[in-house]
Amino acid sequence: MSKQIWLIIASVLLTLGLAVFIGVMSVNDWDFEKLTTTQYERNVYSVNESFDKIDIDVEIIDVYFKLAEDGICKIECDESEEMKCSYTVKDNTLVISVQEKNKWYDFIQFVPKSPKMTLYLPMNEYTALAVESETGDINVSRDFTFSNIEIDSTTADVEFSAKVSETIDIETTTGDVTIKNITANQLNVVTTTGDVELYNVIVEKKMDIETTTGDVEIKDSDAEEIAIETTTGDVSGTLLSDKVFITDTTTGDVDVPKTTTGGKCEITTTTGDIEIDIE
Repeated sequence: MSKQIWLIIASVLLTLGLAVFIGVMSVNDWDFEKLTTTQYERNVYSVNESFDKIDIDVEIIDVYFKLAEDGICKIECDESEEMKCSYTVKDNTLVISVQEKNKWYDFIQFVPKSPKMTLYLPMNEYTALAVESETGDINVSRDFTFSNIEIDSTTADVEFSAKVSETIDIETTTGDVTIKNITANQLNVVTTTGDVELYNVIVEKKMDIETTTGDVEIKDSDAEEIAIETTTGDVSGTLLSDKVFITDTTTGDVDVPKTTTGGKCEITTTTGDIEIDIE
């Protein structure tokens, strides 16, 4: 067959595929979630043992932390035949994992509905929280106080607003990081392409943020010492106190206050712009 005939056949098949897709979506009221083949059942597990550390290891499931109004710790988890939640309390640590047995072809679906796990915690002060996730988002509400936080994700977005007395360490690859209304002793955030947004974040000692292409936006936040490094990402925002600014960029524009007192604020970019104001 000639190249022209192959192009005609390909065009006809593409048109037929598009027609079938439109027909299926019309029947399902254009609800993409109805195309998923995975069926989830929401189960609830009560945790009766006491603990002050939490360790969570998941892959695709979104993780939420909410206040237990009745004071009883519970794990509410979407489960399927291929994905089961398990937990144990050992050495004063609540360890939660979600075992997934999916094959590679199970993920060939149109916008599958994201399963969710919600951990309901009493309003206590917890020593440590460690969460490791691949694609599942992580959301920690402001109702809790932790000593140390360690979050490691791949494509997951992280939203954090709990109080931390010591250190927050958050590392993502493509996931965005949003931190709101918190205090901490030290803050470290590392992303590759993810954006970093801080709103009303007060750090007693050092705030250290590093991205490659992700933008950094800081609003009404502050720290004794600030270090921000990006490659192509822009850095912008407002700080609450004077700083001695040390900036370095290759092609980006720089607009920072000409203050000569306060803690050190070092911002380095390659092509990203730098724009910081003092409230």
